[in-house]
Amino acid sequence: MVDWNLAVATATRLLRPGPEVTRDEAREVVAELRRHAKASEEHVRAFTRMVPEGHEPRDTPVLVVDRAGWVRANVAGFRELLSPLLDKMQERRSSTPGGAMLGVVGGKVTGVELGMLLSFLASRILGQYETFAPATRELPAGDNGGGRLLLVAPNIVHVERELAVAPHDFRLWVCLHEETHRTQFTAVPWLRDHLQGEIQSFLGATEVDPSTVVERLREAAQALAGGRPEGEEGEPSPSLVELVQTPEQREILGRLTAVMSLLEGHADYVMDGVGPQVVPSVAEIREKFQQRRARGASRLDLALRRLLGLDAKLRQYRDGERFVRAVVDQVGMDGFNRVWTSPNTLPTKTEIAAPADWIARVHRKADS
Repeated sequence: MVDWNLAVATATRLLRPGPEVTRDEAREVVAELRRHAKASEEHVRAFTRMVPEGHEPRDTPVLVVDRAGWVRANVAGFRELLSPLLDKMQERRSSTPGGAMLGVVGGKVTGVELGMLLSFLASRILGQYETFAPATRELPAGDNGGGRLLLVAPNIVHVERELAVAPHDFRLWVCLHEETHRTQFTAVPWLRDHLQGEIQSFLGATEVDPSTVVERLREAAQALAGGRPEGEEGEPSPSLVELVQTPEQREILGRLTAVMSLLEGHADYVMDGVGPQVVPSVAEIREKFQQRRARGASRLDLALRRLLGLDAKLRQYRDGERFVRAVVDQVGMDGFNRVWTSPNTLPTKTEIAAPADWIARVHRKADS
């Protein structure tokens, strides 16, 4: 169904060159990012009061990679996560006349398309906690269920130069954000399985009948041509990804969106909360970084982000951070940490926008 090797080869061939650095500068960046990742661990745990089970650090690899390394890691992750869906689609295709030939051709096409998407993303990601990372020869997985922390060195150097901020401060600031994600999954044992279950439910609801998929794509194209499909005046129109979903998938996606908004917003809140203690120029970095987010890029770049639904991730940072800040202001950090009690205490998509509703549901019911 997907030619994974072709996806890697395509993405690698299309990757943009990174910033110019000498060999010594590259070594220095890698060493400093590893030091910052280690230092961030204690800063984040002290601020969030979240400690992994057993109160011992988990052996989660911290890998400093280039853009090609990020591509290889994510192809391995996609392959692991999508395997149940792809197996189901393969079974359906193999039972149809000419299915084997279609599989070969379709796998090549999908591999090229995935490679093009990854090449677009590979120059934009600063860091990533891979929750469902399988071990590979080049990229080991940790003992906490497979998670590993990736820091994309050329992208971090590119952005710090573009923003003209202090490299030492910016690199630590980025590590604080990514370390928060690592802490979330190592300190909350059920979170990984819950998230994986939701994703597998989403994938399981995917239509595997080609005629159904074609029909939904046709409806999506007609809706996109209509201006603001399924949206009220002033609201952004849904992406192509959203439009081809089934009603069941939209319901699951609502829950996933709430969880991702919580995780991303919490990481933003922590990186800025820890920042003043250890990152002297954190205010300047945040201001310039927000301006960069708002400024965006070329019209083509913005169109691709919209089509793929990537702009939704920016809203997750903003909406999630507002939720976390509002809850902590009202009930303190320990009160906020009730969010990690069980899947039932996670905020809904509606509660992300209305933190008082989450407080009323989780705190007042529990305290009454």
